[in-house]
Amino acid sequence: MIRVIKTTGLIMLAFTLIQLSSCSQQQSKSPESVPYNWKNVQMVGGGFVTGIIFHPTAPGVCYCRTDMGGAYRRNPETLRWEPMLDWMSIDDYNLMGIESIALDPNDPDRLYMACGTYTNERTPDGAILWSTDRGHTFHTVHIPFKMGGNEDGRGNGERMAVDPNNSSILYLGTRKAGLWKSSDYGQSWNKVKSFPDITPKPPTGMQDADSISRWQRFNQGSGIVFVVFDPESGSAGKGSSTLYAGVSLMNQHNLFRSTDFGKTWEPVMGEPDANRPTHGILASNGMFYLTYGNMPGPSRMTDGSVWKFDTKNNKWTDITPDKPDPAHNRGFGYAAVSVDAHNPQVAIVSSYHRYGIDSGDDIFRTLDGGKTWTKIFGSGAVRDDSLAPYTAHTGRHWLFDIEIDPNNPDHAIFTTGYGGHETFNLTDLDKGKTVVWHIMGTGIEETVALDLLSPPKGAPLITAIGDYGGFVHWNLDKPEPEGNFSNPRFGNTNSLDCAWKDPSLIVRVGNATGDNPGKTIGYSTDFGKSWQPCDTIPDPESRSGHIAVSADGASWVWAPDPVRHGWGPDSEVRLIPVYYTRDRGITWNECEGLPANTRVIADRTDPEVFYAMDLFEGRLFISTDGAVTFKEQPLTLPNGLPSNKEYRGDSRGGQDHLYSTPGEKGDIWLAAYDGLYHSTDMGKTFVKTDHIQRLHGFGFGKSAPGKKYPALYMIGVVDSTWGVFRSDDLAKNWTRINDDQHQW
Repeated sequence: MIRVIKTTGLIMLAFTLIQLSSCSQQQSKSPESVPYNWKNVQMVGGGFVTGIIFHPTAPGVCYCRTDMGGAYRRNPETLRWEPMLDWMSIDDYNLMGIESIALDPNDPDRLYMACGTYTNERTPDGAILWSTDRGHTFHTVHIPFKMGGNEDGRGNGERMAVDPNNSSILYLGTRKAGLWKSSDYGQSWNKVKSFPDITPKPPTGMQDADSISRWQRFNQGSGIVFVVFDPESGSAGKGSSTLYAGVSLMNQHNLFRSTDFGKTWEPVMGEPDANRPTHGILASNGMFYLTYGNMPGPSRMTDGSVWKFDTKNNKWTDITPDKPDPAHNRGFGYAAVSVDAHNPQVAIVSSYHRYGIDSGDDIFRTLDGGKTWTKIFGSGAVRDDSLAPYTAHTGRHWLFDIEIDPNNPDHAIFTTGYGGHETFNLTDLDKGKTVVWHIMGTGIEETVALDLLSPPKGAPLITAIGDYGGFVHWNLDKPEPEGNFSNPRFGNTNSLDCAWKDPSLIVRVGNATGDNPGKTIGYSTDFGKSWQPCDTIPDPESRSGHIAVSADGASWVWAPDPVRHGWGPDSEVRLIPVYYTRDRGITWNECEGLPANTRVIADRTDPEVFYAMDLFEGRLFISTDGAVTFKEQPLTLPNGLPSNKEYRGDSRGGQDHLYSTPGEKGDIWLAAYDGLYHSTDMGKTFVKTDHIQRLHGFGFGKSAPGKKYPALYMIGVVDSTWGVFRSDDLAKNWTRINDDQHQW
C-alpha cells in the first residue's frame, strides 16, 4: 500500500485498477481491522523544516520540527528521521504545526513540544505534548491560547526552554499571549503577568484607531521568539536566576532579562532595535549571539544584522559578516546562529533572502568571536543532492535554523524549505578543504499531495505536489532519480489524469514557475518519462484547476481555477470557462452547457462520456459527445442534498467529488463528505451505502482474489470508527487497514 504524509488531496491506495459492478444496502458488522505494512512514498523532505534541536550532552539525540507536518526524531544508527505524531487524528490536525521543541538538559529521555498551526479565530487552541521516552509516547496538555507553527516567524526560536538548573521549570514564549511558565514538568501552565507589554507601538502621530489596528496587524512580528536560560546563574535544584526572552519587535525594546528567577523583567539596555531578533544563543563564556531581520521570515527581509552581547559587562558589539545595503539592491537579513558548544569563539550564522548577491544565501563562520568571517559556500562548499534529486535545481533558501552538533563540531545541519542539508566535515573549512553538505531529510515526507494517479499501466503512482510540482514514481521505495516534473516545471501541480485505455498519455495542469511563464499545462505520451507543454492555453489566465482525459485520450477537458484581481474589498474574481481540446492543446473550445469552475471527470470506459456536478444545487451534467456539449439533469440523492455547506473537510480533499469506475460504462460514485452514493445508470439514480458517517478521501484499488470489481478505499468514519478502510464487496462491508497509532 501507499502512504503519503501530509496529503491534503485524495489519498489513493491503488495499484492496477480492475472492474466494478453494483452496490446494495445491506446490514453489516462494525468494521474489522487487519494489519497492513505501510511505508512512505519516497520523495524525501519537500516541506519547511523550521528547527533542529540537539540534546546538549547526549550524543545522537536530535529532533526536528516542521511547520505543518509534525515532528521527527533522528535515528542515530540509520540517520533516518522517524515521525513521532503518526498517532494524531484528523480532529487534532491543528497540532501538526510545531511551534517549538524543548529538551531537558538533565534527562535525554524527556521531550516537550508546543503545538498549534494557526492563531486565527477559527483554529482551536494549541497544546503542549510531553514525553519521557524520547517521543515514543506522549501526554497532552491543552492550553488556553493559540500557536502559529505555520505562520510568519515559524523559523525563529526556540520559544520554549527547560531550566538547566531545575528540570521541572519551563518557559514558553507565545505569539499573542505573552510569556508562560510551568513549574511541574509542563503539566500545568501559568501566564507570567510581570512580563512587559510587547504590543507594537505605532509611529508617533498615528492616532486613528483603524490605522493603528491595521499598522499593528502588519507590524506585530511573531511574538516572543526565544527563551534562553543562563546556566551559570542560580544553583542546581533551585533554578537559574537569569533568563532572557527575545521579542519580534523593531524600533522598541526587543530583548528582556530577568535576574530574579523570572519574577521581574527589564529590557536589556542598548540592544539593537532597528530590526527584529530571529535567533539567540548564549555561549559558554557568557557571550550572547543574536541574528536580526526587519521581518520575521520567511516573509521577505531587506535588512538585518548579527550582534553579540557580553552578559558580564553589558556590552554590545556589531559583528555582522556582510552588511545589507537595501538602497543599492543588496537587501537581506540574517536568519539563525549557532555556537560551538566547546569553543565559544566559533560560530556560524545564516543569511536570508540574499538572492542575486554573490552565490545567494550563505553560511558565515567565525573562529574569533565575530571579528572575521568566512563564507562557507562562497569558499567552494558543495551540495550532494543524491538522496533527493529534485532539490538539485532548487537554490539554498529558508536557512532559518542552523545548528552545530554540540557533541561533534564537524557535524552541522541547516534547514530549508525542502528539508535541509548536513555536513560531517565542517572544520575542514578551516584547513582550506571542501565542505560537503548532504541532504538530511531521509524519513521526512512533508510534501502536500494535491492529486494522485495510479494508472492501469506504467508507473505505480504519479503525484501532483504543492511547491515541487510532482513526480512519476517508478520505484515507491526510492526517490525519483530524474527529480520532479519538468518541461514545463510547475510550482503546484493541481490535477493530473491519463487516458484509461491508453495510459501512456498523461496530462497535468498547475501554475507555472518563473522560467515557464504561461506554460500551465503539460502532457506525456510515454507514461511520464518525458513531457512537453501544449502549444496554447485556452485563456491567458488559465492555470491550475482540474483536468479530465477521455478514455481514449482524444478529448481533454480543463476547468481552470478562478483568478483574483487585486486584494481587499475592491478585488474581483474572474471565472474562466471550462474548455476542451481535441488536438492536444493546439486549439481550445468552450464546453457548451457547463458552468465555469465546474470539475469534470471522464468515464473510464466510454471515450465520449464525461460527468460534472453541482452538488449543493442538485445538478448533474453529462456529455456524450466528447465534452463538446453537456446536458443538465437533476441530481437526486436518497436522503436529499447535503444541507451543511460550511465545513466539508479540506477544500483540496477527495470528498464531494464524482468518481468513474474503470471497466463499467456509466458506473459512478459520489463520495460526499457525509455519505457515499453509487449509480450504475450515468447518475439517473443513486443508492446510498450504509455505515459511512464522514468521508475525506475515496479511490479504487486492485480487486480481491476471485473478484472482478476493484476494491474500494476510503478515509473517514465508518460505524463511528475513524480510519482508512477497504471494501471488497461494493461498500457493503468495510475493513479498517490502519490503527490508532498510525492515523497520519
